Amino acid sequence: MSSPQAIPSAGRPLSAGAIALMLMLCLTWGFNQIAVKLVLPEVPPMLQAMIRSMGALPVLFIIGSLRGVKFFERWKAGLVAGLMFGVEFVLIFQGLRLTSASRAVVFLYTAPFFVALGSYQVLGERLGGTQWLGLAVSFAGVALAIGVPQPNVDSHILLGDLLIVAGAGLWAATTLVAKGTRLRFAAPEKALGYQVATSIPILGTAAWLFGETITQTPSPLSLGLRAFQAIWVVGTTFTLWFALVKTYSASKLSAFTFITPLFGVVGSYFIMHDTLSLTFGAAAILVIAGLFLVNRPSSTAAAPRDALLNVTKT
Repeated sequence: MSSPQAIPSAGRPLSAGAIALMLMLCLTWGFNQIAVKLVLPEVPPMLQAMIRSMGALPVLFIIGSLRGVKFFERWKAGLVAGLMFGVEFVLIFQGLRLTSASRAVVFLYTAPFFVALGSYQVLGERLGGTQWLGLAVSFAGVALAIGVPQPNVDSHILLGDLLIVAGAGLWAATTLVAKGTRLRFAAPEKALGYQVATSIPILGTAAWLFGETITQTPSPLSLGLRAFQAIWVVGTTFTLWFALVKTYSASKLSAFTFITPLFGVVGSYFIMHDTLSLTFGAAAILVIAGLFLVNRPSSTAAAPRDALLNVTKT
């Protein structure tokens, strides 16, 4: 059975509070990239992601239970989102094995374009020319911050790039599922809990297939960073992200994630002593200018239609 549903918040502009919260989320996710790198010598990537999901699941269950969330009702859309959530990380981590980290970041942040396209088709949210220009300017800033891709590109690197783009597409699709199905009526802890739970066997199977093992006793730093990833990054900030997705424009929220790699670069400078150049300053200006354009009202952008979605009853 299916019934038409309207998405009145599809094109809702971001409030000052939402912008401040998104800045905090992007700062956290930028540092999380550093945390993943610091743990990699001891824990391979997909095992790391699986352990992160396993640690986050009880956090989500405890928080949701305290708020009276019923986790075992209307679960079908959650399983679909969970399948995409798990495969997304498999694609991204496998892509990182084949392509460079700089290229991976650039291609991962094609996700806001997928969200913008999908929001128009699924949610009835139309971006005007100003907003599309803003997306392009922010993306150019990310590319400039990370650096011009290396010229010697072989088939393995191209395959890695394609896997990263596919992962970005699934990231966008997960956002749209959370916004465009009955999952948007679920509590954020429940929506994320389905995804985290479903990702555990997917990531575990992928880790087994690719022969990932932990060969040494984890250090206190490694244990602390994994607790940070499970409790704060996944259990808390991902929950806040889905709460925002339910309330505000998916396209405008997704555009804000362009700031994440900039925070990652700055964090790498202070924590891992990576280089930081004047080019980064120009890149940051481009990203900020692009976000201003994305969030600026446009006379050519149509107000979101009362999108009538064929939503499968869950």
